[in-house]
Amino acid sequence: MKILLAPSETKRCGGEAAFRLDNLLFPELLPYRTKLLHSYMNILQKGDIQVLSNMFGLKKETDIRPHIRDIIHEPAMKAVKRYTGVAFDHLDYNTLDIKAQTYIDSHVILNSNLFGFLRADDLIPEYRLKQGAPVGEIKVEKFYHEHGAPLMEEYLKSEEILDLRAGFYDKFYKPAKPYTALKFVKDGKVVSHWAKAYRGIVLREIAKAGIESLDGFMKLPIDGLSVQEIQTKKNKTEIIYAIEY
Repeated sequence: MKILLAPSETKRCGGEAAFRLDNLLFPELLPYRTKLLHSYMNILQKGDIQVLSNMFGLKKETDIRPHIRDIIHEPAMKAVKRYTGVAFDHLDYNTLDIKAQTYIDSHVILNSNLFGFLRADDLIPEYRLKQGAPVGEIKVEKFYHEHGAPLMEEYLKSEEILDLRAGFYDKFYKPAKPYTALKFVKDGKVVSHWAKAYRGIVLREIAKAGIESLDGFMKLPIDGLSVQEIQTKKNKTEIIYAIEY
């Protein structure tokens, strides 16, 4: 089983290893990643605050300037440790035991807006790029869909898929084979912020239990959640969880 997870716009600083673009998942993407990264770095070097504001999703120049850096030569850390958004806060990777961390490293595929498809333990530098923002003339989601989606389809052909990403990331890759996704409701309404939190909580519980199949996942009790409904449309099965408190 492989688990798909979206990134976050916020990142942790620092790192403990050199960044190697050619070491990321799918070496076949190297020329495309190189092109995108060069475009990104050229925009940073020009230093146009308005352009950078749009690309970073930040308004204040004082917030923008710290992200104008030579990320290619900065230290890298595991992607799953780099991201610091709501889902990652609730996953709390650093407090998992080695067995659960190893599970995350080998089962989770992250969907970076800059680097494309990543293993959870791929080493990446700190960067800033707003979801959906183009890099120069490159529409990132279209770019990675064109060059990376076929690689993902081949990579996952023998795997069950649990998709914990936000819907936006279907634009990068949407499984053609059967897959399972989650929806969270509270008081009959679909929630967004809590959905991010519970994606992290669910992933943490999966990792702690070492779940290897969707059948095993369906039998996994998760505190605070109850299965309300299961819907299947075409190749997508959606488990609808009710948040109990």
